[in-house]
Amino acid sequence: MSDTTVIRVSDVSKRFVIRKEKSLKERIVNFGRSNRHKDDFWALRDVSLDIAMGTTVGLIGPNGSGKSTLLKIIGGILSPTSGTVLGRGRLAALLELGAGFHPDLTGRENVYLNAAVLGLSRSQTDAQFDEIVAFSGIEQFIDTQVKFYSSGMYVRLAFAVAVHVDPDILLVDEVLAVGDEPFQRKCMDKIRSFQEEGKTIILVTHSLDQIGELCDRALVLRHGRIEFDGDPVGALRVLRSGFEAAAIEEQSEDEIRTTSTLAIESVEVVDAASSTRAQIATPGQHLRVDVTVRADSDLANWVVGMGIDTPLGQNVFATNTRLLDGLSDAPLKGIRTISFTLPDVRLGHGQYMVNASLGTHEHESLVRVAQGATFESADGSRNRGVVAIDASFNVA
Repeated sequence: MSDTTVIRVSDVSKRFVIRKEKSLKERIVNFGRSNRHKDDFWALRDVSLDIAMGTTVGLIGPNGSGKSTLLKIIGGILSPTSGTVLGRGRLAALLELGAGFHPDLTGRENVYLNAAVLGLSRSQTDAQFDEIVAFSGIEQFIDTQVKFYSSGMYVRLAFAVAVHVDPDILLVDEVLAVGDEPFQRKCMDKIRSFQEEGKTIILVTHSLDQIGELCDRALVLRHGRIEFDGDPVGALRVLRSGFEAAAIEEQSEDEIRTTSTLAIESVEVVDAASSTRAQIATPGQHLRVDVTVRADSDLANWVVGMGIDTPLGQNVFATNTRLLDGLSDAPLKGIRTISFTLPDVRLGHGQYMVNASLGTHEHESLVRVAQGATFESADGSRNRGVVAIDASFNVA
């Protein structure tokens, strides 16, 4: 390894055996027989990467992509089926908060027990004890058995112990959202202090905001393989495009797009000035959303709506003809296109999904398209979030 490389993963694969027997008796009867009673599941396939000292690396991907398995192999909790992992420096893993806690012991006793599991000596724990308890914020319950703790108190104490191990490499798996909001801020501040001290952090999370905020580099895993390795913005774009493709594949045209007499034929996002399709929009651009619908018979009191969502389903904007006072006494029949003009659209960098609905005053979504169209908002590097604001600053 080079002087700056602290972790090297070389051609790592991990196989789990999934057994089909439902009871011990079946397992004994089928022992030594063919492989018909078990399946191989490859959680990781030929994964290789080097991680440099002082970097924060995010592992992202859909559920079952192999993120947590890779983190556990790096941490030495799991052994790879093939390949090698090399590392140097003191490592602490926040993979399962409370590992090493015993419910019949008090909080004080569990601090010492869990600290020992994470590699601290008795004297080191003595020196850190007051700071650990203060960080957890449960001083008045420290001599109570942890089986009487709430789940929030439990993870507070476990997190407090784990972050006071003073590691060179910190592995974090979905545990930055523990406790209430003030404690979450305290956890994030601790992670940032690790970054300032030059610690190496490997982070698994489904919170894409944390990836953009904390990470220097991000890897997208899918089906046990690395699909992307690079800057967080590019990784989030790849991940979101995968979510989009999966969602479109899962959509049922019969169930979502049509009823027997109503249909949403198409949804298009176009540039309002040129009427050309807007695959990439810039903040401040005037857009138009054209929703083409079909009614085989007269539809009275009709309502057509549209909305813009992030790939994770967060609604950014929504409106409909009724909210815009665009009601018509004439019934809807045949194929019609309803155009929504959206002036000066300022969205942050990323992909966005456009949904559409057709209904009546009584039932506004008789038919609905969850992802009728997509577009990307570009040139948002000066902003973070879903809103692009032309911000500036001065020094007084």
